[in-house]
Amino acid sequence: MGTRNFALYIVATACLLNVSLQGEHQRRLYKDLMTNYNPLERPVFNDSHSLTVHFSFSLMQIMDVDEKNQVLTTNIWLQLYWNDYYLRWNTSEYPGVANVRFPDSQIWKPDILLYNSADERFDATFHTNVLVNSSGYCQYLPPGIFKSTCYIDVRWFPFDVQRCDLKFGSWTYGGWSLDLQMVAADITGYIPNGEWDLVEVPGRRNERFYDCCKEPYPDVTFTVVMRRRTLYYGLNLLIPCVLISTLALLVFLLPADSGEKISLGITVLLSLTVFMLLVAEIMPATSDSVPLIAQYFATTMVIVGLSVIATVLVLQYHHHDPDGGKMPKWTRIILLNWCAWFLRMKRPGEERVQLACHNKQPRGSLSSVELNASTAPPQSTNGNMLYIGFRGMGGMESVHYATTPDSGVICSRLVATGEEEMLLPGAPAPPAGGGGDPELAKILEEVRYIAKRFHDQDRDESVCNEWKFAASVIDRLCLMAFSLFTILCTIGILMSAPNFVEAISKDFT
Repeated sequence: MGTRNFALYIVATACLLNVSLQGEHQRRLYKDLMTNYNPLERPVFNDSHSLTVHFSFSLMQIMDVDEKNQVLTTNIWLQLYWNDYYLRWNTSEYPGVANVRFPDSQIWKPDILLYNSADERFDATFHTNVLVNSSGYCQYLPPGIFKSTCYIDVRWFPFDVQRCDLKFGSWTYGGWSLDLQMVAADITGYIPNGEWDLVEVPGRRNERFYDCCKEPYPDVTFTVVMRRRTLYYGLNLLIPCVLISTLALLVFLLPADSGEKISLGITVLLSLTVFMLLVAEIMPATSDSVPLIAQYFATTMVIVGLSVIATVLVLQYHHHDPDGGKMPKWTRIILLNWCAWFLRMKRPGEERVQLACHNKQPRGSLSSVELNASTAPPQSTNGNMLYIGFRGMGGMESVHYATTPDSGVICSRLVATGEEEMLLPGAPAPPAGGGGDPELAKILEEVRYIAKRFHDQDRDESVCNEWKFAASVIDRLCLMAFSLFTILCTIGILMSAPNFVEAISKDFT
């Protein structure tokens, strides 16, 4: 029982002490200040005087920049300072009470709002208490997550610098009633953003006249200047695009007989289209300007498209039908002479021909099959041997053919330009009147037919080789031209951004 009584005594004493130390002066001050106080009344000594309100804010974080919807989301602590004539007291009458706090709904406060707010509630501030000291100086510091409209200029994306305005002002008070003055923004507590670098937050005070009223309406506009960090976009968009555009040049190095030149060009074109769609998803649907990266993608797609067209031309030349006609003279002069000389290209086998001409080796009539030739007919009178004589580039030449049924027929490649003769061993030459052996005439006709077939094959092969060499020249010419054009477009477009060097030096080092 004694312990319980002692505990009750301690609790009662503590309660009495709390009541006695609760602050009767502060309670009395609140009561005196709120007596006859009207929060709707502008707190000035003379109603003809304007109330000066100093305004600023502390930028804590850039939370999001929505390029597609053009909305900037920031974490800001507002700072409002003014003097309330009706909230003054003498500190000697209220000992120990230096300042008091009022809910913002119980006293007068300026109706400062974000003019270009994009929030659903429009006013996104958290209503905190107002700190008031004995001289009536009021401090109101409401924090909030502000969504503001911002014109996003994506012309130099991803090397762009954005300037987003935050316009604050009184919604109902004009300049004759409320004089809004600017204080420099505070960015000492700023939390860095992974996508944007904060450059500066300058501010300015403006006065605007509306048609409804004669008095000016002041506002304070802060401009959040931020530079985009390009490392993410460089690794995920620019470098893959450069590599894909480089792959387009391999189309001209791929042999035409592989059958994959068109497939490679179309695949590269589809890959660029996918990357361009990714960029279009984050860019606003505006026609004011074309993003820099979109210009680069479009230029690269044009280059790849032209490379596909050039590849079609190359394949048409390479697989040209020899019966379709010979190469035009102007095409032969431009491609086979001028362009080939400029590109230091030589026809296949040209060096071997030049070496043969240099050594001055006579070219025989029979080039594909080596046959035993002699300058005089054999002395044998064997009826199973046939002597064929003809005039070639090297003079009269003779070839022995076995005419037995077991031996078959050896087809030789005849390119003789003179008169052919066919003689049997030991027999005189056939008379000019055509009274020769019919069997020999048939054999001569067959030999002439074979020679004509080989001559036609050589001619067709020569025509095809000309078209194939022209296709190789076009391939090499397109490779050099498109390589130069790709390099110039890459450097010219990307380096045209005003802060390209600064962005690369900061983000890629």
